[in-house]
Amino acid sequence: MKQQDEGRVGMFQGFKFDPVELPPAATALRAEVRDFVGREIAERTAGERAESWSGFSPEFSRKMGRQGWIGMTWPKRYGGHERSALERYVLLEELLAAGAPVSAHWVADRQSGPLLLRFGTEAQRQMVLPRIAAGDCYFCIGMSEPDSGSDLASIRTRAVKTNDGWRVNGTKLWTSNAHHCHYMILLCRTGAKADDDRHGGMSQFLVDLTWPGITIRPIKNLAGEHHFNEVVFQDLHIPDDMIIGEAGAGWHQVTTELSFERSGPERFLSAFSLLTELVRAIGPKPSDRAAAVLGRIAAHLLTLRRMSLSVAGMLQAGGNPNVEAAVVKDLGTVLEQEIPEIARNLIDCEPEQASSDPFIAALARTMLYAPSFSIRGGTREILRGIIARGLGLR
Repeated sequence: MKQQDEGRVGMFQGFKFDPVELPPAATALRAEVRDFVGREIAERTAGERAESWSGFSPEFSRKMGRQGWIGMTWPKRYGGHERSALERYVLLEELLAAGAPVSAHWVADRQSGPLLLRFGTEAQRQMVLPRIAAGDCYFCIGMSEPDSGSDLASIRTRAVKTNDGWRVNGTKLWTSNAHHCHYMILLCRTGAKADDDRHGGMSQFLVDLTWPGITIRPIKNLAGEHHFNEVVFQDLHIPDDMIIGEAGAGWHQVTTELSFERSGPERFLSAFSLLTELVRAIGPKPSDRAAAVLGRIAAHLLTLRRMSLSVAGMLQAGGNPNVEAAVVKDLGTVLEQEIPEIARNLIDCEPEQASSDPFIAALARTMLYAPSFSIRGGTREILRGIIARGLGLR
């Protein structure tokens, strides 16, 4: 048994979650954000707050921009404010805990802007980053495809070099908010895929979604809502100056981007509004069973928060914590999907979105979204493959 335990300890030496302390500026910011959000979303119902970061409101995003809370860490010459990643982390915690409608600017602020800062040209940065920071420019993610899903190494959308740019044909699927967005970061095949290198021959492009050759088709979910889209490219012409980074370096760039996507507090706070309503519904004198269950959830949340904060510290230091981000995302979505089931077991009720009871409305909305928690940002199987590879197990 001792030898087996020692083997397990050695196996997990690839993880690195150093403790991180929030700076005083972050504590001051928390109070400021909490006051702002309390005013701005006071009229949102419990069901609307349970949408979490899926709530789409350009008006709220523009107000965030005026506060200087989009592109917070970016250089001032691009509309940013040169604040720390840990200050931004506190901002995100408060927005998510309150159920603020941040979806419009979320992708651009979280990953598209940072990707352009790291790999984009100066002209690309000047063109879009100030508009993102103002809350006026929205991005969607051009990764998943039919028959590919989270296995990005199997994508088939292809960009072929022409005299003055690239010609693109293919399809992207499950593209959230493409019908509302101005740009997409598009991952394509630009070279041959070798048998011994599934990750080679990919490139990324900055695509204006108003260009001819792009068709955006709605995909409605089981609730009849339109968040997802199929985006079809038919002989789309992309100018040479819209390639991001180097041709063929797309895999390295996209894994960097996914570190931003998978590591944030949205990967364990998507069901937080429901948890808040559950605590209120149980009241100040919970049963022993309810107290034990809520204590377990709180312990999991505190652990995930520490891990996620550690990843934020690594990103601030310029690292690429791909494995650690995958761990946070995987563990976080497991907890998120447990919360609505736990809530139903503690309080017997029939979920109904139109209910005037805040708990019931929040439960109904969270149950609709919960199946997607372990899909968006990479399925559980893909994430665990990344973790295993990072630990040298495959």
